[in-house]
Amino acid sequence: MSRKHLIMLLRSAIAAVALSAAAVCGASPPAIYKYVDGAGVAHFTDKPDSARYALFDLKGLTRSGDHYDPRLLARSTRYDAIIEAEAKSAGVESNLVRAVIVVESGFNPRAVSRRGAVGLMQLMPATATRFGVRNRYDPRQNVRGGARYLGFLINRFGPNVRIALAAFNAGEDAVERNSGQIPPFSETLEYVPKVLQIYQALTDRQRRQAAL
Repeated sequence: MSRKHLIMLLRSAIAAVALSAAAVCGASPPAIYKYVDGAGVAHFTDKPDSARYALFDLKGLTRSGDHYDPRLLARSTRYDAIIEAEAKSAGVESNLVRAVIVVESGFNPRAVSRRGAVGLMQLMPATATRFGVRNRYDPRQNVRGGARYLGFLINRFGPNVRIALAAFNAGEDAVERNSGQIPPFSETLEYVPKVLQIYQALTDRQRRQAAL
């Protein structure tokens, strides 16, 4: 085989790898579908079994009242060190913490909800005090308190992350009153799959980057 032919083959192989990498990197996160039954209860799935399900649109508002946008994930890089350290300390997956932050505040450390929740993970005053947070606007303190609370909820409600997220959103008492299940609140029923979809997207992206 001539040198020229070998170079052409190498170029073709490199081009093929580049196209494959681009296809992988551009893959969409798993879609979530939703339908509301006759009793007004919302149901979510990533594998719809009938035409009653419609694509669940992630667009909307964060809990702090800011407009939600998947591109908000790009803001997370400035808090990577904090998230990694505090998630590890709390025994929680860092991507789960990131997903909660996206839905809670869109990575706005100054976010304040109508109910008085503050900061990246939207901590209420009682929760902040409970987990040793003195300044809810401080990103490190806020993420530390939020990650510890999330870790506490995961331990309390077993390995079921869905229930822990429901408690993070609606409160532990609401989950207990609902026999340890997700409370039938419209906000909570949308909150849990939204966080999980973003968590899955982040995890998939991390795996693709590692593979490449």
